[in-house]
Amino acid sequence: MGEGLSERNKQILEAIIEDYIVTAEPVGSRAVARRHGLTLSPATVRNVMADLEEMGFLTSPHTSAGRVPTDQAYRFYVDSLLAVGRIDKAERERIRKCYSGAGRDIGAVLHETSRLLSSVSHYMGIVLAPRFSSTILRHMEFVKLGGRRILAILVAQNGAVQNRLIESEEDFSATDLVRMSNYLNELLQGHPIAEVRTRILEEMQNEKVLYDTLLSRALRLSEQTIVESGAEIFMEGQTNILDQPEFADVGRMKEVFRAFEEKNQLVDLLDRCISAQGVQIFIGSETHLSHMEGLSVITSTYVSGKNTLGVLGVIGPTRMGYGKVIPIVDYTAKLVSRLLEDE
Repeated sequence: MGEGLSERNKQILEAIIEDYIVTAEPVGSRAVARRHGLTLSPATVRNVMADLEEMGFLTSPHTSAGRVPTDQAYRFYVDSLLAVGRIDKAERERIRKCYSGAGRDIGAVLHETSRLLSSVSHYMGIVLAPRFSSTILRHMEFVKLGGRRILAILVAQNGAVQNRLIESEEDFSATDLVRMSNYLNELLQGHPIAEVRTRILEEMQNEKVLYDTLLSRALRLSEQTIVESGAEIFMEGQTNILDQPEFADVGRMKEVFRAFEEKNQLVDLLDRCISAQGVQIFIGSETHLSHMEGLSVITSTYVSGKNTLGVLGVIGPTRMGYGKVIPIVDYTAKLVSRLLEDE
């Protein structure tokens, strides 16, 4: 795609994309020739634009003589023409300052990250929190409430906490619950939560457990405690998207809101990024999500050691300033990884 483009064609395509990113207005041949100091006549530029349209890089809106870049054009621009710079010093300081007084609650850090990404990029910030099952178990505790109700508290290595209310089949004393917690912590501490259920089932076959009622009851209780929870997603700055001129139409606005309300769709997209290293860019139709036409997603994973914890990124119009947003997403992901690593 784009291999057959001459240098002149690339130059004109880049000029059109960069003009459209700034103005959101269809770009005409005269404007290209004038603004970019090209030593070409508007007629020559017009012929090149017709060729680019035929190749699928440009499209003509009905109401204008100018042209608009297609998803294919942005993909070629990002892959072949764009020189991604470093994040500028002021933005780097602004992002660092946001985290300097950060508390150590991972949820608060990630919520703040979505706000920050939105504020610095002027688009929408999005963060997929680590699934609880992908974390390491630090501590498990059972608290007796009333009757046979027990509050099970799971604490992960990264500080995330999950509480679960259990209706027990038996009436346990507070002392029993403490002994059970101690036994389970010794057995399961330091294991990835995703593996804990398997470990519990294996331990249930242990002869010692078969003869020790308290141990077998502890394992049955812990089995009820470890359940897969849905993914948590933080989003900030949806209105920044609606401020963009291409979404001013009420019908288009409703579609965009629908896309953001279908969180499962967004989770599926971000899940696709978890196994990939570094910055990922999905342009328009590449997201394969309904109602996401005209939107691009730039993401990066954040990690702790060798473990990928989650994904963060920015959603904006396909007309977004990729050269500015890519380094913001990349830098923020590295900073969040460092923050969680220190933790």
